[in-house]
Amino acid sequence: MRVLLDTDVLLDVGLERSDFVEASAQLLRAMERRDCDGFVAWHSVANLFYLMRPKRGGGHARRLISRLTEIVEIPATDTKSLRQAAALPMSDFEDAMQAAAALACGADWIATRNLKHFRKSPVPAAAPETILALL
Repeated sequence: MRVLLDTDVLLDVGLERSDFVEASAQLLRAMERRDCDGFVAWHSVANLFYLMRPKRGGGHARRLISRLTEIVEIPATDTKSLRQAAALPMSDFEDAMQAAAALACGADWIATRNLKHFRKSPVPAAAPETILALL
């Protein structure tokens, strides 16, 4: 199974969001064990750093990103992917970019807690708990 992690799942782990960190961390551990193939969109890494730095510091954010690159791959996206995102019938453009990245890597699922924004995604979205149950 191939899974693209949405930024909110990464933030659950990076900011240790108490209500969500366990399932998100378990999914990352499953990727580390190679129970599934993990991917993160290029722009998610910048968002992760930008949102973590004020709360955890730039050094902590960089260490998490470095560790993340040992577990997941970044899908190859390009101008075609951006055009694809712009053409998707999704209201949130950043989420459409996630969907385009998921298409680029052949993902079976997008792991997110923001299921509402992915209703019209060409790649189905599920919560980390749901994906863990499928593994």
